Amino acid sequence: MKNPQMPEQPSILSIRRTYLPGFNPLVCFTYLLLFLGLKQNSHAQQLSPEARVSLVTVGPGQELYSGFGHSILWISDPRTGVDRAYNYGTFSSFESNFYLKFLRGTLPYTLSVSPFYLQEEFYREENRSISAQLLNLSAPQKDRLYQFLENNYLPQNRQYQYKFFYDNCATRMTTALRAACGDSLIYTGYTGEKLSFRQWIDKYAYKQNPWADFAMDLAIGTPSDEIATPEQATFLPDNLRAAFAAAKVRSGNQTLPLVSSDSVIYEASPVIQEIIFTPKVVFWTLAVLILAFTYWQIKKEKVNFAVDKILFSIVGLAGWILILLWFATNHGVTANNYDVLWAFPLWMPVILFLSKSKKPAWFQYFLILYGFLLLCATGNLAKHNLVVIPILLILAARVYYINNSLSKIPGTGSQVA
Repeated sequence: MKNPQMPEQPSILSIRRTYLPGFNPLVCFTYLLLFLGLKQNSHAQQLSPEARVSLVTVGPGQELYSGFGHSILWISDPRTGVDRAYNYGTFSSFESNFYLKFLRGTLPYTLSVSPFYLQEEFYREENRSISAQLLNLSAPQKDRLYQFLENNYLPQNRQYQYKFFYDNCATRMTTALRAACGDSLIYTGYTGEKLSFRQWIDKYAYKQNPWADFAMDLAIGTPSDEIATPEQATFLPDNLRAAFAAAKVRSGNQTLPLVSSDSVIYEASPVIQEIIFTPKVVFWTLAVLILAFTYWQIKKEKVNFAVDKILFSIVGLAGWILILLWFATNHGVTANNYDVLWAFPLWMPVILFLSKSKKPAWFQYFLILYGFLLLCATGNLAKHNLVVIPILLILAARVYYINNSLSKIPGTGSQVA
């Protein structure tokens, strides 16, 4: 919606379509928000008694970065013309060393500000539901919130170290509200369900994009299996919305609901998305094929490790990636990842030392060690919604085949096949 007292601003859609054909919409939107925020007066003025403060919740989008929803604080004042939507979910792909910082968990996120109608237009085009909760704040509380947000928007303050579970666009809403309300806020967080961080992710990602969910489950470690506290659960915008609806605020001798009204700005059209080749389908199909192939090789006494070199090279590389995420990143939730039990890094390069004509003397001991690790990995089956079961079956079958074939291979030193 356009505020009639605001100067006419260019449409995000027209900029993207006319001036930047083929440009990434997120990048375009990011820079437009920053540009418009810089255009406006950086000195926060006093709000009038008619000012309105709303928590805007945006539904999940189709892209991975938008799959969990989004939260925005919107302050509008018809008397002064203030129309400021505060968005803590902005990042730039033009950041130096973008991919390295993204992988290491050090990519800075930025608070951006723009008139709300521009953000509304963007999310409508992405077919994402938009709702607004009008907050029942006193005039001094509104003004303190406004000053807090404007101070956060100063160039020296607007960047922050994004943490998906602990410090994101949703959790920053609570921080701002507490700064405005102090002890008058009665807030218990989200008390609807008690789930781990991983289980919360699964509720969104598993249905929307099973492959993304599998990749995230693979990358994150045991910190994500901790049960989220009621306040930690508000890292998801939908949970934050429910927490705000249940919160209270003291005003004089009264205790009032924090949310005075709740309205739907835009209802997304249903998206029918059927993914046939899910991780379960793909890995179980591979398991059946590889088990049948392994049985044929054993029955016919065939000695050929081509499949194993491909399989265990992939497993080893996956293991090294998990090790890097564990020790060389700042994500915080990728540590203590016990998928390295089956995605054992040493398979790369160990598998390269095996051929049908040569075997290292120590290779059988390596297989015994790995067999033990596979047994330990069965204690982590639920992590991937049981998708890891066919993976373990494949690996166990090929380890059995390799071990069964070793007696047919002459022993040598450690030569690469």
